[in-house]
Amino acid sequence: MRPARIQDVAQRAGVSWKTVSNVLHERANVRPETRARVLAAIEELDYRPSVAGRQLRMGRANLLALAVPAIGNPYFSELAHVMIEGAAQSGYTVLIDETHGEAGREGVVAEGFRVRVIDGIIFSPLEMTGPQLAARRDRTPIVLIGEHVTSEESGLDHVAIDNVASAAEATRHLLETGRERIGFLGHQAWRPRGTGDLRLQGYEQALAAAGLPLDRALVLPAAAYSREEGDARVAEFLARLPGRDTPDQHVSGQDAPVLDIPPRDAPARHALGLDALVCANDLLAIGAMRALRRAGIRVPEDVAVLGWDDTPEGAFSHPALTTVAPDKKELARLALEALLRRIDGDTSPPVTYVVPHRLVVRESTWPRHGTE
Repeated sequence: MRPARIQDVAQRAGVSWKTVSNVLHERANVRPETRARVLAAIEELDYRPSVAGRQLRMGRANLLALAVPAIGNPYFSELAHVMIEGAAQSGYTVLIDETHGEAGREGVVAEGFRVRVIDGIIFSPLEMTGPQLAARRDRTPIVLIGEHVTSEESGLDHVAIDNVASAAEATRHLLETGRERIGFLGHQAWRPRGTGDLRLQGYEQALAAAGLPLDRALVLPAAAYSREEGDARVAEFLARLPGRDTPDQHVSGQDAPVLDIPPRDAPARHALGLDALVCANDLLAIGAMRALRRAGIRVPEDVAVLGWDDTPEGAFSHPALTTVAPDKKELARLALEALLRRIDGDTSPPVTYVVPHRLVVRESTWPRHGTE
């Protein structure tokens, strides 16, 4: 059966379609008994107003889209939650799209999903470049979040945290706890100026300011920012060290056994070559802690571990994870405000908004002197 139309409601209620429209728009020029008949007909027929028709009449549909690489990532799922709450306060509904960082799917987002029912888009691209976004044909307002494309390149408003400054702060924290051999997990050389690259810059700046050399052997790549990748890359690092040829060290991921191996003594710990690890997000850090524990390496006594994003999983991990916490509510507020201004016709030059962050210190980076 086809969906009910406004004419069907009018026929069931014995009124004109204009009267039904007056009821839907809560206008006062409808008698109470007529309003009641129309509402009853709407209920009986399960009538739902046409979004396209409303957009034609009002010029907008009050629908926004949030396009992110992976909604299963706790950072993006939390961000989606605060975006939805913030948009609702302005009378907007948010639709979620997951791009998986694929160029083709990101291109569909940039072209306004090739539909006319989206008023504006908040977009976190991974593959699209600034010039590609600047050259898009669709005129649907877009605000960018994340680090991969700037306002200058794209001609679009951009909201992000200061990844370089926050990484430097995180690394300084580890230095202040007495760590000196600090590694970095999450480098993505194929994404210059991406999240991993910017956070690596801050890490390098803090080491240089402390007069410590950069050891490239302690900079570990990550193809994805996931638990599995953190586990696998740290297990590979440990497997390359002399005297760590244990049967289970090469197994990583969901099915890897977690063994209660007694802690190694202090001289053996020095052979690790690192005493702290800055991870580019919490999921990498949680995977890294799993690999360390499986190898009998204690966190934080042997190796301190730090992550990013302040996800709930990090707060409830064992040990609880120290993390860089971006202000997600402020990020959502700034992105929504910028987008609604563009929807309302603002044509001023694009703006870059910097969101505050804070370092949340938990058990995974406690100073050694407190745990030895």
